Amino acid sequence: MSKAPYVPPQVWKNDAPSGGQFASINRPTAGPTHEKTLPVGKHPLQLYSLATPNGVKVTIVLEELLALGHRDAEYDAWLIRINEGDQFSSGFVEINPNSKIPALLDRSVEPPVRVFESGSILLYLAEKFGALLPKDLAGRTETLNWLFWQMGAAPYLGGGFGHFYAYAPEKLEYPINRFTMETKRQLDVLNRRLGESAYLAGDSYTIADIAVWSWYGQLVRNTVYSAAEFLSAQDYTHVQRWAEDIAQRPAVVRGMRVNRTWGDEESQVAERHQAADLD
Repeated sequence: MSKAPYVPPQVWKNDAPSGGQFASINRPTAGPTHEKTLPVGKHPLQLYSLATPNGVKVTIVLEELLALGHRDAEYDAWLIRINEGDQFSSGFVEINPNSKIPALLDRSVEPPVRVFESGSILLYLAEKFGALLPKDLAGRTETLNWLFWQMGAAPYLGGGFGHFYAYAPEKLEYPINRFTMETKRQLDVLNRRLGESAYLAGDSYTIADIAVWSWYGQLVRNTVYSAAEFLSAQDYTHVQRWAEDIAQRPAVVRGMRVNRTWGDEESQVAERHQAADLD
């Protein structure tokens, strides 16, 4: 017997469980749920995060900056367990009123600067240290084109495709087909661009590559959603080449381990407070 079609009520009310792996962290209101002060380490840069695709963008860029010799990019990375609601603490909400990881506090200036949204953090760090962002207008603009493309496109991949393909409590054909089509279109956009140049903004590796790789590079390498076969990821040959090249960068390998609490034990570094934590 088929289920009756869903008819939206005249006024939506939060009286039904949303289901799925991350149902416990979803709610229709903002603001803190409990009082808790965030820890602060010895470095000027304090990162509060988890090694999701959005989270690793920041740890990768910080490790890349350190590899380039920017000693002031040393940082403390504190673990925010989103499944346990750490992002709803009063301390975290003070830094990011949107209650999403990652969040950064720069204590090298007075008053300290809060930075939230992963794209904003990458741009802030690139400008602060004068690295991973071209200085010429055309190169800078092309980098920001792709950085903002990722910020706008990835919700279709994560909240759309990833949710319905991997995390929803039941498999529903319509949303899976809808978001698969869009995800494959986005992969085709990237494949066409990377058939023209080594990196997204041209010949230089930039924050745009870091941002996009953290989602789409991991997708085609089958390290998020286990969906590479389903998406025929092998067909996007230029994306595959680019994704593998970036995955081999030492700073990327290091950054991927920070704030990670799953996978094999060697890949996990729940918190990072000095370079030796990754050695």
